[in-house]
Amino acid sequence: MRFPRSSGILLHPTSLPGRYGIGDLGPEAYRFVDFLRETGQSIWQVLPLGPTGYGDSPYQCFSAFAGNPLLISPDVLVEQGHLSPGDVEQVPDLPAVQVDYGPVIQYKAGLLQTAFGNFRRKEDAQEQREFTTFCLSKRAWLDDYALFMALKDLHQGAMWTMWEKDIAIRQPEAVAHWTQALAEEIERHKYLQYQFYKQWAALRQYARNRDIRIIGDIPIFVAHDSADLWAHTELFHLDENGNPTVVAGVPPDYFSETGQLWGNPHYRWERMAEAGYGWWIERFRAIFELVDLVRVDHFRGFEAYWEVPATEKTAVNGHWVKGPGADLFLAVENALGKLPIIAEDLGVITPGVEQLRDRFEFPGMRILQFAFASDADDPFLPHNYIHNCVVYTGTHDNDTTIGWFNTATAKERQAVLAYFGTDGHDLSWNFIRWLFASVADTAIVPLQEVLSLGPEARMNYPSRLGGNWGWRFLPHALRPEVRGRLRAITELYGRCKPASEAEGEQPK
Repeated sequence: MRFPRSSGILLHPTSLPGRYGIGDLGPEAYRFVDFLRETGQSIWQVLPLGPTGYGDSPYQCFSAFAGNPLLISPDVLVEQGHLSPGDVEQVPDLPAVQVDYGPVIQYKAGLLQTAFGNFRRKEDAQEQREFTTFCLSKRAWLDDYALFMALKDLHQGAMWTMWEKDIAIRQPEAVAHWTQALAEEIERHKYLQYQFYKQWAALRQYARNRDIRIIGDIPIFVAHDSADLWAHTELFHLDENGNPTVVAGVPPDYFSETGQLWGNPHYRWERMAEAGYGWWIERFRAIFELVDLVRVDHFRGFEAYWEVPATEKTAVNGHWVKGPGADLFLAVENALGKLPIIAEDLGVITPGVEQLRDRFEFPGMRILQFAFASDADDPFLPHNYIHNCVVYTGTHDNDTTIGWFNTATAKERQAVLAYFGTDGHDLSWNFIRWLFASVADTAIVPLQEVLSLGPEARMNYPSRLGGNWGWRFLPHALRPEVRGRLRAITELYGRCKPASEAEGEQPK
C-alpha cells in the first residue's frame, strides 16, 4: 500500500513535558499536535500504548489491548470533575527531563484512585451510561484484563504462574469467585481503561482535524506476564505450570554479540490457524481503533522466527522456525480489508521476508545510521531508496545521530562526512535533510534529532535491563527557530501535504 509523500516525528507520549513526572494525554499532547501542524508534518509516530510492566518497556505490556493508565492526564480529570484542583496542587518534585518510574507510578496511582472514588460517588447518569457502554463494547478483552490486574494487585504484583493453582489455570469456579470478591477493584481497572480510551479518542480526533495521522506500533509478541497469555494459554508454548518451553529473541546482530533474548513465549501458530487467526484479527481491529497506520514490529518473525529453549541464558543457541507467513495476513485482510501497515523489516532479512512484505505491498523501513558500514550499494543509503518505504535517521532502539556518530568506527565517520559533504557540525540536520530530500514516500525522525541532542536523550538500549524509556523534552525546547527550520525543510522537499488516508480501505 502506497502512502502519500509526507513526513513526521517519532515521539512516545511519555516523553512529552508536564509537571506530573511523565508525559500524558493532556494539554502538552495537544500542543505537540499543534507543533506538528505548524511545521508541516502530517504524522505522529508513537510506541505501543499498553500498560507497561517490569522494566517499563512498552514492548512488554500486561495487555495487547489495554491502554497505559500512566498516560491518563490529571488535568483532563480535573476538567471532567473527577479530580478537584486541590488534588493536583501538591505534586512531588519529579524529574522534568527523565521519567523516574517508581515515584511516578506511586503518585499517579493515588491520583487515579481518588478519581475513581469520585467517579463512583458522582450521580451523573449520562457518564455512567457511557462507562457501561464502553465496558460492554470492550468486554472481549476488558473482563479478562480487569480481573487479571485485580488479581495481580491482590498478589502484590506476582506473576500469574505464582498464584493459587485454581485461579492460575482459570478454573471456572475460581474465576467466578474472584470476579465477585474483587468486584470493586475490577471496576477500578475498567474505569482506568475508560479514561484512557476517552482521552486518547479526544486527542486523536484533535490530530485528525489538523490532518495529523498517528502511526501506532504492534509488537509481534506478548509478555508472559500478561492478561492475553493468562486468558489464552492454549495459544502458546507452555508447560503444565504455565512457564514457556521456548522463547523469542533474535540471533547475534548489530545490537548484541550474544543476540537478544526477549523471553516472550512463542505462539502455537497451528492452533491459531485452526481458529482462523481470530485472536490476531481482533488485535489488529483493536489497534486500528486507536491509530491510523500501524508499524508491525519484528515483521520478519511472521515469515520465520528465532526460537530459543527457555533454559538458555542468551539467544545464541536458537534456531529459525517457519512462521504463519501470508496465511495470517490474508485472514486479517479478509476480515478487516486492506490495511495501512508498515513492516519493520530490520535484522536478518531473507528473500522470503521480502516476498511476504512485497506480496501485501507493505512499505519496509530504512535506517540511515545503518548505511555507512559497506559501500555505495548499501540499501540504507538515500540514493538507493525506493518510493514505497519509510525512512528514519534511527528508531527508539538507536542512539541519537550525534551519539551514534561519536561512537562509530573511523571508516563510518569518514563515510558520513564524505557522503554529506560536511564537517559534521550540524549532523542531525544533515541526516534530516537527506531523508526529506529522498524519494521515499514517508520520512520520520525522532524528536531528539530535530533538537540536535546527544546520547543523553537516547530512549532505549536493547538488552539493557533498566534505565530505558525515560527521556523527556522540556516545553521551551521547541523554539521558534527549530519550528521554522523544520517547516522550511519540509516545504523545500515537498512533504507539506496532509497525510490523509493511505490508498486502500480502512478497517471494517
